[in-house]
Amino acid sequence: MPKFLHVSDVHLGFDRYDSRARTLDFFFALKDVFEKYALAQQVDFVLIGGDLFEHRNIKPAILNHAQYCLRLLQEANIPVLAIEGNHDNAPYGTKSSWLRFLSDEGLLKLLEPGNVSAGDPFYSHWDEEENRGGYIDLDCGVRVLGSSWYGAAAPRAIEQIAEALGELPTAPGPSILLFHHGLEGQIARYAGALRYREVLPLKNAGIDYLALGHIHKSYVEDDWIFNPGSIEANNVEESQFERGAFLVEIDAKGKITAELKTDYQQRPIVRLTQKMRTGDAIESVEEGAIELVEKAIKSKKIIPEQQPIVELRITGTVGFDRLDVDIKQIQKQLQEKCQALIFLLRYDVDSADYASPISADASRLEVEQEVFTDLLSANGVYKPRAAQLAGGLIDLKDRQMEGEGEESLYELVEAMLATDS
Repeated sequence: MPKFLHVSDVHLGFDRYDSRARTLDFFFALKDVFEKYALAQQVDFVLIGGDLFEHRNIKPAILNHAQYCLRLLQEANIPVLAIEGNHDNAPYGTKSSWLRFLSDEGLLKLLEPGNVSAGDPFYSHWDEEENRGGYIDLDCGVRVLGSSWYGAAAPRAIEQIAEALGELPTAPGPSILLFHHGLEGQIARYAGALRYREVLPLKNAGIDYLALGHIHKSYVEDDWIFNPGSIEANNVEESQFERGAFLVEIDAKGKITAELKTDYQQRPIVRLTQKMRTGDAIESVEEGAIELVEKAIKSKKIIPEQQPIVELRITGTVGFDRLDVDIKQIQKQLQEKCQALIFLLRYDVDSADYASPISADASRLEVEQEVFTDLLSANGVYKPRAAQLAGGLIDLKDRQMEGEGEESLYELVEAMLATDS
């Protein structure tokens, strides 16, 4: 009964947020997945459905990460079968990629269709001496076929693959196709996704397990299309996706059982939301944020010792100039409080827009009253007494213009701002 591990979208070398520790997270996640679900489970082979790397051009340290993980499997005689994704295929103007390098080193088998325009067959069997081929028949009785990154040309490529499948010798058992693309309807804002009817020719041509990559969310369609998602979240939004690695078994009758494994080393990601209201004072931005984070720590939603990634989104409408808040200072304070590796503070508030209609024949006094009232209403502290304070400001202005002394004017201001006035 064949057993294998299916991972995709590993993104070794992830370097957003300019954090070395975050880059290492992706290495530790892959290492843990291989140790727990390939080595410990003694799988027959491992599939990588594209995007092993974050970039087409990688640093030496990132190559070392890949080599270390792949050697764990090599030493256990577990073959790794891979294809290139859009992140790690050959850079423009070159004919080779780092996956090709790893394949030439014998650490994985990069399954690629042949160059049909040059007279090569679309699919040729894997050649161990040349380290080249488009498909392989494994000792466990499974045929695995590769593909390339096709982008918008994927529907046409599927037709070519389905046609090529019909020209191959009979498979020894179940057939698996590695294909880096996504299905329609799985995530929002994904242009170019494939419709189910566009991939159906592959099933009709004999594919029993379509091993996808590209979308970072796990999903299964009709028990023959499988996408494990990324093994680490590439952004905070992806933390809400179910993601991981598929541990798959195929029984003697061809029934496929794929279990999504998520219990491995990953950086915790916590998302918090603070809702502001128009009447809130400017101080409540910082006070509310601190209270929210402290509550999350107390409830163990945030565990400082784990150095999580924390996102705090402040939303709503405020009754003051939103730019008067020192967001960087608040962000630094909160990051220290919860010991976050990365603290993302999203300040997405709107300032209240106060504008009272003034008739064309309004008197000067009425215009002044409305202008002062609008200005005061934009501040959460003064809003409840805006109309009263507006009258006081008009009186203050008139007295100043009449030459009244500063001491008397200060006394008037103090009286206006007194809580019992």
